[in-house]
Amino acid sequence: MCGIVGATALHPIEKTLIDGLKRLEYRGYDSAGLAVLNADHSLECLKALGKVRKLEQLLNQSGVRGNSGIAHTRWATHGIPSEKNAHPLISNDQIVLVHNGIIENHETLKQFLIEKGYAFQSETDTETIVHLLHYHFQLEKDLLLATQITVDRLKGSYALGILSIHHPNYLIAVQHGCPIVIGKGETEGENYFASDSLALIPLTKNMIYLEAGDIACITPHSINIYAANRQPIERKLNRLDLNLDLIDRGKYRHFMIKEIFEQPQAILNNFEGRIANQHILESAFSLSAKDIFKCTQHIQIIACGTSYHAAMVARYWIEALAGISCSVEVASEFRYRKTVVQPNSLFVTISQSGETADTLAALRLAKNSNFLASLTICNVPESALVRESDFHFMTRAGVEIGVASTKAFTTQLTALALFTLALGNQRDLSADISAHLVNELKKLPDAIEAVLKLNPIIIELAKSFIDKDHALFLGRGAMYPIALEGALKLKEISYIHAEGYPAGELKHGPLALVDKLMPVVVVAPNDDLLDKLKSNLQVVRARGGKLYVFTNSAAVSDPDIHIIEMPSIDPFFAPILYTVPLQLLAYHVAVLKGTDVDQPRNLAKSVTVE
Repeated sequence: MCGIVGATALHPIEKTLIDGLKRLEYRGYDSAGLAVLNADHSLECLKALGKVRKLEQLLNQSGVRGNSGIAHTRWATHGIPSEKNAHPLISNDQIVLVHNGIIENHETLKQFLIEKGYAFQSETDTETIVHLLHYHFQLEKDLLLATQITVDRLKGSYALGILSIHHPNYLIAVQHGCPIVIGKGETEGENYFASDSLALIPLTKNMIYLEAGDIACITPHSINIYAANRQPIERKLNRLDLNLDLIDRGKYRHFMIKEIFEQPQAILNNFEGRIANQHILESAFSLSAKDIFKCTQHIQIIACGTSYHAAMVARYWIEALAGISCSVEVASEFRYRKTVVQPNSLFVTISQSGETADTLAALRLAKNSNFLASLTICNVPESALVRESDFHFMTRAGVEIGVASTKAFTTQLTALALFTLALGNQRDLSADISAHLVNELKKLPDAIEAVLKLNPIIIELAKSFIDKDHALFLGRGAMYPIALEGALKLKEISYIHAEGYPAGELKHGPLALVDKLMPVVVVAPNDDLLDKLKSNLQVVRARGGKLYVFTNSAAVSDPDIHIIEMPSIDPFFAPILYTVPLQLLAYHVAVLKGTDVDQPRNLAKSVTVE
């Protein structure tokens, strides 16, 4: 879940490692470290608890230099955040290793190694790997072979970066379920690897994405890749069209607010080449999508976190508009229970990163089940979900740095709206209704621009929340998942406990929490459920709850209710539009409370472990 960077060149690379870690800070972490092989072919290692800048200060004071090295930002799984648990970890001053992921059989392996005389200094599963690698190297005297034997003994999902005193200017990278990308140097004499291509953008645009089971041996002049069967293999060289402007805050204080304001353009990007003459082009999903959609009788959607909320909205849309039954489940639950696959079911995964461990595992499980086909809705073209699904639909949100997802979520919803319309076109959805909805969808970027102009109003509204410990978010129908998402955003970055509920559930428990100290945020577009929702508001009002209602209806009017007037939008697309002010609210509350908006505590951007 953290960041890995490796570099080998004909010049010092320690600053390169630090800069790479800085570009991966958005992923979330609690400690940082690096190791290099110096001119005397000795390992030098530095670690710091906290931010990369602390590691950088140590480096500047130390005089550590080397032409080959590995670096890491750690998000704690096994063992508390501490310097002794920070990566890299070293075995007998000979082999050093960084690791993303989890080793499930580390306790058994640790006991084996203790019996062989190895002493453990950390609480991590990672130390088991590096000692096991050293053990096999002592037997084989070949680092690649020792790595292959070690990997065969590991159970779990992981990525590794390895450096040894016995092999100057030689790095090994391992991909076994957690992402690793190789950066081929733009000039002769330098090559790199990382857990995320963003770390390497200033260095090279030439990327090779390792696949599960791959082991890469990297020198300044060569890149050799071996598949899980230990045979040499060629992987595709990709030229990325990315630049540093995408990972720069520009005029904005935080990445999160920058990404909130990028949503109109991100949604326009989502439309490009996918709509023609008020019609959704099914071929945007794949050349065979139209035939698959015709055969689809059930849809199973799997996702986690914010993506799960997008999936919940899609269920309302798909069943209402396309008339196809739809199930939505959290990936970590789906993969660990027995399931019944409905006939002609389309399996759909949703993920911003395309590397979410539970979602990826669910897809692999589904591919061995009787599903019609698999579709992923994703933001990263080179990700494992995209590579392993039968077909894919890219959300085109662009790089999202803030841990709390904003534009990735609204572009997921937009993609799911397009998906729903494409399904409806293969059912009984009339051409007139379809054309109307497409035209309304096209209005969405302008409507979001209008919401963004409410920013000064929402800044003032946020001041009412800074002394609160709890908040409720309410919605009905497809707005219920938006209430969940609004609550998630507030708790993620402001650390205020917040819960989302379907408004009709108030009397079944949550109403006990409502008093004059409890802010209640309500998303209330002018739709068929508004009258029902208004009665729920009166129940809150009668208990002294402070109501903050986002609505485009004049029918919601009361001097004791704080109304935030929203632009008009077709009710079908209200979930997308009403997400935006809730993002702004969470952001401004967090800013006022002084929390780390872009890197909230304990969280990581890409959840690549269970």
